[in-house]
Amino acid sequence: MDTHDTTGTLEEALERLHASGPERLGRLTNHAPMVVEALTAHGRSGAAHRWLDLYRHKLEDFPAPFAPVTDADWREALGDPRRAADWIAHFTRALTERPWRDVLAVWWPRLLPGMYGGSTHPVIRVGHAVRALEAGENAPRLAELAHGLGYWAARHRPVSGIASLPGAPDAARSLDAVPPIDDPRGGFTDRLTAVRRLPLWAGDVTDPDTARARLTELVRAATHRYATHGHGEATMLVHAATAPNAVLRTLASLPRELWAPSLHAAWTASAAVTAMYAPAEPVAAVPAPDRTAEEVLETALAHGDEHVIKLTDTALDVGDERALAAALRAVELSEPLVPN
Repeated sequence: MDTHDTTGTLEEALERLHASGPERLGRLTNHAPMVVEALTAHGRSGAAHRWLDLYRHKLEDFPAPFAPVTDADWREALGDPRRAADWIAHFTRALTERPWRDVLAVWWPRLLPGMYGGSTHPVIRVGHAVRALEAGENAPRLAELAHGLGYWAARHRPVSGIASLPGAPDAARSLDAVPPIDDPRGGFTDRLTAVRRLPLWAGDVTDPDTARARLTELVRAATHRYATHGHGEATMLVHAATAPNAVLRTLASLPRELWAPSLHAAWTASAAVTAMYAPAEPVAAVPAPDRTAEEVLETALAHGDEHVIKLTDTALDVGDERALAAALRAVELSEPLVPN
């Protein structure tokens, strides 16, 4: 159900949003660029500005620059949230000098090990930006890629020291085998630090086409799993599906040799989120949706929560009844967006 907007609404919305920073309160992600891209991608451009009007109280001004990022010191600037404006400026310059796919090919392997920073939101924002650019290249969409990559670089956070446990042959059973963290307290960063063991799944995959197929399988499994496990944490468990889907959306724009490493990083992200927010027990069953994909999207839009809309966007990519049931489960579990 991809009917990308050709009215200019996405461009207007992005230009409106690029005066805002990637976060608010120093830790909460600005989801608006991702949501308006999802809405316009699915033919709901008429709702984009109305949704933004509801969300605008969650926007902060664009941050002040700190120190320019240069080719000589970019490694030292990785993971420094004070440098968000500097990183965005760096990518803005890069995208005026080189084709965007070339810039992405250089920076994707540099950023991929740190996709866990910012609660995985930076890579998700990049995935939305890439989908928009694949549908049509223009200045606001290029600027959005610069903002996404800059946010990712500023929040870059690798993970290490995770022991490998035996995995299952398929993604769904490997997610079932993920052990919950021992002390499920605190925010995303605290919980990520507590992840010590994860099943090894698809670790031997090197063939690009196999990697794409496995990543597609992972997105489907994580989306389905939300239907029965989303009550563990209605907001954060969305990212177990949306983060790998962002990677999947980006594959076709990347050199094929980057596909397998992308799969491995996406698995670690999805499995880690699963470990961090696992409920004590799944619900017994989730009823099949009694609505079409279009009706599920309208339900998510009427609800308005940014994570509900983004999970619905991923569920529409998966496209089966259980994925739609997961989207409706997110509606049921989440607080709706209301005017401030």
